Order: sequence, then C-alpha cells, then structure tokens
Amino acid sequence: MTETAVSLRPSAGTGQAPSPARRRAAGGTRGRRVLYWIATHAIAIALGIMFMAPVTFMFLTAVMTDEQALSGTLWPSEWAWGNFAEVMSAEMLRWLGNTLLYAGLGTAFMLVSSVPVAYALARFRFRGRKLALVLVITTMMLPPQVVVVPMYIVWARFELTGSLWPLIIPLLFGDAYSIFLLRQFLVTIPKDYADAARVDGCGEFAAMIRVVLPMARPAIAAVALFQFFYCWNDYFGPLVYADPDHRPLAVGIATFRAAHNVEWNLTMAATLLTVLPVIVVFFLAQRVFIQGVTLTGVKG
Repeated sequence: MTETAVSLRPSAGTGQAPSPARRRAAGGTRGRRVLYWIATHAIAIALGIMFMAPVTFMFLTAVMTDEQALSGTLWPSEWAWGNFAEVMSAEMLRWLGNTLLYAGLGTAFMLVSSVPVAYALARFRFRGRKLALVLVITTMMLPPQVVVVPMYIVWARFELTGSLWPLIIPLLFGDAYSIFLLRQFLVTIPKDYADAARVDGCGEFAAMIRVVLPMARPAIAAVALFQFFYCWNDYFGPLVYADPDHRPLAVGIATFRAAHNVEWNLTMAATLLTVLPVIVVFFLAQRVFIQGVTLTGVKG
C-alpha cells in the first residue's frame, strides 16, 4: 500500500501543471495583492487621475477636427494630427524664442546672484545677518502688483519698456525665494568640508565653488526649476511690459485664442505645445528636483 501511494505522487521536475485548486489559490493571492496595492495608493491614484484628466482632454481635443471639437464627443473619430503643424506658425516660433530668452536668462541671472547671497547668509557671521535674512523673507511677502506702477515708471525712464528686459534685469539682484531656499539647504552642510578646503589652500570663493556648491546641487536644481517654470508661465509681467513683438507664449496663447475664436482644436493644440516642454523638463529632472525640495531643512 505504501509503494502504491508513493508511486501515485507526481515526481519532482516532471513539469506537471498545478491543480485547478492551486491555480485558483494563486489567482486569489494575486487578486488580494492588487486590491491591497490599490487600497494603499488610493489617494495617489485619485490625485493622478485628477491631474491627468485635463491634460488628456486637452490632447484629445487637439487632435479633433473643427466639427468634432464643437460637438460633445470626447473621443475623436478622425485623428487630425495636422493641427499641430498648423499652429506652428512664424508667430508661434517668435513667442517660443521670447519665452526661451526670458526663462533661460532669468534662471541664469537668478543663480548667479542668489547663490553667493545664500552662501553668505548661511556661512558668514556678521552683524545684521539675521536682520538681512528677515528682510529677504519680508520681500517674499510683497506682491509684485503693489510696486508695478513705480517700477514701470523707472523702466520707462531707462527706455526699456516694450521688451522683456524689465523682467530679466532685476533677477541679477537676486530672488528672495531662491535665496531663502538655498540658504536653508546650505546650513545643513557641515562646515568641516569648507574648513578642510581652506586648510588645503582654497580661499572662500574657491571653497564655495569647488566644495560646497557641488554638495548643494539638488537645491540649486530645485530653485533653477522653480525659476524656469515661473518665467515660462509668467503672464502678468510680460502683459505689462512687453509689446507684441516681445511677447512670450503665456501672453501669445491669449492672442492666439482671440484670433481663432471657437476653433478649440487649434487652441488646445497650441496650449499643449506650450505646456509640453515644461512637463518634459520636470520629468527629466524629477529625481533631483524632489531631492532638493525634501532635503531642504529648516535649520537656522
């Protein structure tokens, strides 16, 4: 009887398929894991759907024909990819060039001016250091609309109105939010690294450039992305200062919308081309951006 029972057992390595009961048990385990994952990430899934829904609607409308865009159809019956080529006119390219000039120079000027100030507030001990930090924080609370009239008069006397330079040049004098964010990160870096560089013969500037700033790369990337996104999406500033030949995409899209009236497919195509570079830049720099934000402490 024992030999017969043993002979009925499937031998190891025969490749015999598992029994239906075992397959049902394995399928039930996978199903429970999926349900557990969904329950654990329910809030993230809901937020992801909420943020992706407008972008999806924008894309689907952008590839519709004129008749479909004016109807209640949510899914295009014909994919009109030519809408993207139609909106890429010379005017749109000029708006894109103005936006790249504004965002690129603005970000570069902000880094050149804000990094040394943040380093000085984080490393140097001088009389009035805390007062200077308070003044920096105070300027963050001042809305730009409050000073727009006197600033416009100043730039008009320099004959720079009608261009984007009244928005780019002030960034050479620092950005309060970037200075504060960089300062908060720099105070978390141990001073021993800079002291060791000074022992090796480095001056203060060389220690900042060669030792401290490479360690602060995540924070620098974070403030650079913040400034780039702000300049790319800025509407109020260019609307006040820039003439039609110097308008960026944010103001140009409003002009495009007024010119094309109810052609929603072309408007959505132009809008999608405007936001697409920002989305691509964010996803390419997502890791260093999140690292720079999360590692920025509140140490004073």
